[in-house]
Amino acid sequence: MADLFSPLTVKGVTLRNRIGMSPMTMHESVDGTMNDYHVMYLGARAAGGFGLIFPEQVAIVPEGRTTPDCAGIWADHQVESHARVTSMIRKFGAVAGIQLGHTGRKGSEVAKHDVVDGHQGGWQLPPDHPRGWPVSGPSAVSYDDGHHDHPVHALTVEEIRGLHRSYADAARRAADAGYQWLEMHFAHGYLGAEFFSPLANHRDDEYGGSLENRARFLLEALDAVREVWPEEYPLTMRLGSDDGHPDGVQFDDAITAVGWMAEHGLDLADMSMGFNTGDMPDRPDFHRPAFMAERAARVRKEVGIPMMSSWNLGLPADADAAVRDEWIDVVLLGTPALANPHWPVWAARELGRERPFELLPDDWQWWIEHFRGPEQSIGLPPVAS
Repeated sequence: MADLFSPLTVKGVTLRNRIGMSPMTMHESVDGTMNDYHVMYLGARAAGGFGLIFPEQVAIVPEGRTTPDCAGIWADHQVESHARVTSMIRKFGAVAGIQLGHTGRKGSEVAKHDVVDGHQGGWQLPPDHPRGWPVSGPSAVSYDDGHHDHPVHALTVEEIRGLHRSYADAARRAADAGYQWLEMHFAHGYLGAEFFSPLANHRDDEYGGSLENRARFLLEALDAVREVWPEEYPLTMRLGSDDGHPDGVQFDDAITAVGWMAEHGLDLADMSMGFNTGDMPDRPDFHRPAFMAERAARVRKEVGIPMMSSWNLGLPADADAAVRDEWIDVVLLGTPALANPHWPVWAARELGRERPFELLPDDWQWWIEHFRGPEQSIGLPPVAS
């Protein structure tokens, strides 16, 4: 029986354990280019024992960023900065994954932690702002949370096809940069999720209306990437599988769509929320430990491909149980990974692994195991009883 620390092989790539770091937007890039910050921050998580590490959603075009300070891979000159990051991740034994995406109508944002013009961030810069840009989506429908209220350009069919070419070009650059795992971001109210959701997609052509038509953008983007992405590397996808609204995406829709994607060469699915509306009634199940992993288990069983998910998996026992119970194959951690770059080591200790420090680089491991003395002498909290 597999557990949290069992290796996992997907295609020609083997993860040393089932612990992955979710893409977490850091707002530290300049013109889409990564820098020393990303090498430090992501290298620390690789050294801390994670098996799979995603930097953040990486934009396929400049206007696909969330904020002006988000990462991109729309130009060849950006490849070198990504290569520095993937080299550091590999050096410490983890697999470097990239999440390609486009924020659609949710782009041109002020970072939520920033204060601009006297206002706390999270709002949308107007198109004529020096750091803003016009946003686009499947339809001319703005997001409804009060922070995204500028005009949305409805993409033409020709523009849609151009974006598919941009996905493919970004995937080629990702392979050149040393990434060995690619995830396409079709969740969280961004462009792929917008096409998939009737809340954002009001089109009456081949990209709107029926579930099959609303999934067309996603499938064609997947096809474009599949043509250029190395066959030996996993091609995966994060899907907005539930809008939390009666008129939005329902989970059964997501199961059907993942089945179609598997037929188009998808190797693994990552289940998440749609977030295509701020009008989401509070649902108690959203707060349960591993609630999305439990849902992913249905997809794993019915579609027959490996699964991963995040959401309320920050306690080692919950994460381990989600793998042991065969709900998911990889546990993704977002804020827990930010809070603790050595989360895998902590989890190994909590779960009673015989040599928890073997996840660390050899020199760190040697010092800790030979000179640790009382655990508190090196700053370790006692293991929970």
